[in-house]
Amino acid sequence: MPRRPLSRRTALAAGAALSAVLLTACGAGDDGSGRPSADSGASATAGNGTHNAADVAFAQGMIPHHRQAVAMSENAAGKAASPEVEDLAAEIGKAQAPEIETMSGWLESWGEKVPEGMGGTAENGHGAHRGHDPAMPGMMDDRQLKELNGASGKEFDTLFLTMMIEHHEGAVKMAETELKQGAYRPARDLAAEIVKAQTGEIKRMKQLLDPA
Repeated sequence: MPRRPLSRRTALAAGAALSAVLLTACGAGDDGSGRPSADSGASATAGNGTHNAADVAFAQGMIPHHRQAVAMSENAAGKAASPEVEDLAAEIGKAQAPEIETMSGWLESWGEKVPEGMGGTAENGHGAHRGHDPAMPGMMDDRQLKELNGASGKEFDTLFLTMMIEHHEGAVKMAETELKQGAYRPARDLAAEIVKAQTGEIKRMKQLLDPA
């Protein structure tokens, strides 16, 4: 008789311990292995660390697109007749250079190639884009860049504003595609910022071209 309560307590304790082990295993993973299941891992990273082909295409296209905008903007120093044009060009370069670094970091972390120069299938010694790429709308070709590089004063202002409006419109289209198709949250956030910022700059440039 005295041993029965002890045996019962021992059995109850063993059962409780077994239940705790089973609950821990089930809570850690659906397969009962104690490791997070594939589904639980996917849920933890969904919408944050995951990316898709559209995100890769966005970064690989926008990097050379931004590089050309920065190069065009650098020409405004000492060539632009209007202080407003020179200031706008400086703002464009200041905003887009860090974005190039950000997108390059994404591609490196994904194991994807970071574009060199300004992209395209053929480049000159300065990395200028020789032709129009449907994946990068708004890019200037060599002839246009040469014309801009050789201009100064009011002629430069007109060429710069006209070309940069087209360039920005192309960037907005690329960003809108990312917003529709992309999965990586930081890339989508950057795309939204590009749409907002460059749409505003397009409006400013059009006003500078036609003050009336």
